[in-house]
Amino acid sequence: MTGPLEGIRVVEFGGLGPAPFASMLLADAGADVVRIDRPGGPVDGGALLRGRPWIGLDLKDDADLATARELVDAADVLLEGFRPGVMERLGLGPESCHTGLVYGRMTGWGQDGPRARQPGHDINYLALTGALRSIARRGEAPVPPLNLVGDYGGGGMLLAVGVLAALLERGRTGRGQVVDAAMVDGVSLLMTGIWSRAAQGRWPGEPGTNDIDTGAPFYDVYATADGEYMAVGSIEPQFWRRLLDGLGLAPEVVGDQWDRARWPEVKVLVAAAFATRTRAEWTERFDDVDACVTPVLSMREAAADPHLAARATLVRDADGHPGPAPAPRLSGTPLRCGPADDPRALLARWGVGTVGAAS
Repeated sequence: MTGPLEGIRVVEFGGLGPAPFASMLLADAGADVVRIDRPGGPVDGGALLRGRPWIGLDLKDDADLATARELVDAADVLLEGFRPGVMERLGLGPESCHTGLVYGRMTGWGQDGPRARQPGHDINYLALTGALRSIARRGEAPVPPLNLVGDYGGGGMLLAVGVLAALLERGRTGRGQVVDAAMVDGVSLLMTGIWSRAAQGRWPGEPGTNDIDTGAPFYDVYATADGEYMAVGSIEPQFWRRLLDGLGLAPEVVGDQWDRARWPEVKVLVAAAFATRTRAEWTERFDDVDACVTPVLSMREAAADPHLAARATLVRDADGHPGPAPAPRLSGTPLRCGPADDPRALLARWGVGTVGAAS
């Protein structure tokens, strides 16, 4: 069985975070991907670089730049994550490439706008879009959600979706196009549900006072007797009733689930109940109860979780390190995270002259 992108050739210009993540997704789907890096090799490592070889090229050297050009000429997709104008100065901008190329551009601010040439990181893109200010407990400072929302969800994932859409269009017209994937756009897109709630009057309060931002007693994490945590997502009334029953709290004492004025008081009651037992005891108590209650696991614990193990959600690389398996799951052409091809074999397959610094 082959991947759904078998036969698609991708040139990735080495960078950090979101663009390599998009390249990994395409490689998992069976695309023939090669990464161009500086002669010293990639800075990132691990799962982000799986499934594709790298070739060391000094793009300031005429011969190496010519090799990069050969690769681009033979490719279906180009992915780059530089600031606007960098690829143009190298003579590798979209206008210099063949018309069938899908040209994926990954930036934080986008290719245009007042901030387009400014530097930034995940936290900055979340800050400007309202996402970061929305992730906070009541009266506390915002909490950056790692770099999941900007770099990976609103960045690399959005770039991969754009590339796939452009490839489908190319199948109809024979023409490629530029995919301008900006993390500010992607983060805003991921906030669609919150913008919708606000428009409907369902997001009335300051951060940390609403129904899914730790303001409500039925959507939060609670400490257990052993210093661990349980996650509660008992939004629907039937789940809330089962949560209260499992905690030994009388519904008449707790009152109306949606009485926002009482939420702080009810959270104290729920927290006190969870503090009476260990995480293992609560996990066992709610394991077969439809209340949307789960243990909060560390990464190490997640690697051994029975459900994740049964689905092989995490896999181990050649060195035994756990990492995420390809997703989503396709029934006919499954995704795979195979070993990187030999770069010289790839160059030969693409009909491109060999270079010395390859791995």
